[in-house]
Amino acid sequence: MAFRVMLRMEVKPGSEDDFVAEWRRGTDAVTGHPANLGQWLSRDTAVPGTYWIVSDWLDEPRFRAFEESAAHLEHRAKLHPYRSGGSFHTMEIVEHIGGRAGASADAH
Repeated sequence: MAFRVMLRMEVKPGSEDDFVAEWRRGTDAVTGHPANLGQWLSRDTAVPGTYWIVSDWLDEPRFRAFEESAAHLEHRAKLHPYRSGGSFHTMEIVEHIGGRAGASADAH
């Protein structure tokens, strides 16, 4: 199974749009890595100014190698000015059961 990384980003008030734009500009630093399976940016609906960045990887060793890459360090440095706090979580995906809507979306 895959390895998942979740970042909770607390963004400085008033800079949310700039943060999203910068995140979008830098996505190739993550999704362009051969071990990356995809990433998502979500806005927390309960906590204003809080975003969740989720990325899935083939495995932990290849994610850890990515963490040390120049592309990652540059992307992280560009996002840092928008950040006022946050947290970092890693996990191994144990199981995945697709839902009905996902199956029908794949068929189209």
